[in-house]
Amino acid sequence: MNDKQTSINRQENKKQGYWWIPTLYLGEALPFSAVMLISVIMFKEFGLTDGEITVYTGWLGLPWVIKPLWSPLIDNLHTKRWWILTMQFTMGVALALVSFTLPSPLWLQSSLALFMIIAFASATHDISADGFYIIGLPPRQQELYVGVRNTFYRIGMVVGQGGLVMLCGWLQTDAGMSRQLSWGVIFIILGLLMALLATYHLFTLPLVETSRHDKFRLKQQALEFWETLKVFGTKPHLVTALLFILLFRLPEGLLTKIVPLFLTRSAEEGGLALSNEHFGLIYGTLGVVGLLLGGIVGGWAVSRWGLKRCLWPLVLCITLPDIVYVYLSYLPTDNLWTIGTCVCIEQLGYGLGFAAYTLYLVTFSRGERSTAVFSICTAGQYLGGVMLPGMVSGLISQNTGYPTFFVIVMILCLVTFAVTAMVKIDGEN
Repeated sequence: MNDKQTSINRQENKKQGYWWIPTLYLGEALPFSAVMLISVIMFKEFGLTDGEITVYTGWLGLPWVIKPLWSPLIDNLHTKRWWILTMQFTMGVALALVSFTLPSPLWLQSSLALFMIIAFASATHDISADGFYIIGLPPRQQELYVGVRNTFYRIGMVVGQGGLVMLCGWLQTDAGMSRQLSWGVIFIILGLLMALLATYHLFTLPLVETSRHDKFRLKQQALEFWETLKVFGTKPHLVTALLFILLFRLPEGLLTKIVPLFLTRSAEEGGLALSNEHFGLIYGTLGVVGLLLGGIVGGWAVSRWGLKRCLWPLVLCITLPDIVYVYLSYLPTDNLWTIGTCVCIEQLGYGLGFAAYTLYLVTFSRGERSTAVFSICTAGQYLGGVMLPGMVSGLISQNTGYPTFFVIVMILCLVTFAVTAMVKIDGEN
């Protein structure tokens, strides 16, 4: 499609962004929450240990680490609209199929295989959705809708790890369903939601590309990736930047999968024994709202005073609130107000600090091949700040107990301080 035709399509569709942007980013959030958090709660209820849960679900994060490897395929075959619809239908079917694996003797292996399919489809959907957002809207509309897309992504997280987990608890306690049946219902609902979103987008996603059927040239794409790596390798202060990208989120990476387990484990296991209903309300709803508010305030602060001036205050925001879990583990309570306040404080701080971290990645990526360099940065932050720490976190908590684990997390905040002290932030716009 030539530039003139692209411009015409953008002009025709720019006023229709409110029809598809909110639902598109709901479609990003729901499968991600299913794979990375809802599965954690389900596996806990099915009797797996912390170590088993974090190792298994940690591997499910691999597609988000390596997704830059196949992003050229999405640019060269079909259209991003086609990829979005195909992945949404695929995830809908796979999520529904999870419910049918739960009564079987091989439920763990089967559900993990389906979760991995969902993870690869979700990572592919992320690439195509973000690309479609760019080509489907003119630059000013992109800026206008950035808050909408982020808000509805968080709403999707609330629906998934908040509302659906609460519903599962209600089905077990009030409707008298078994664990297998109640979780089966949840995944049927998730599958239906994704199928409905795909059907809706079939009619509402604008046509902004011509269909492409180019041959995928592996050698050419490998050369392109190599050129991107060379650009990445010539960035100033590369060593300190890599350390910052990989290790900044280390404490949060350890907390991410353990906090839900700590909140829902029984008192005999060292947890706070929250029901699914209370967990969905506190962590899946109030916590996500705190995270969203933190991100908004953090972004506003950086835009007003600059990343260099805001970095250290926001680093303190992402690290010091982690101490609330030390408090809750040494002085356990069943007071929902206390637990909810602690979770909201920590998530608010996380949102503030993560805003600064994300904006550093944007700053570092500026220049030649900025989009491809940024994708490498995000893969690195997910590897070092989510996947690897998450995989070992359960083994640590299982062998030390929750109180000692949270103390270790606080000590490892020194790593965040160290890499922040070393990182270089040059002149800002």
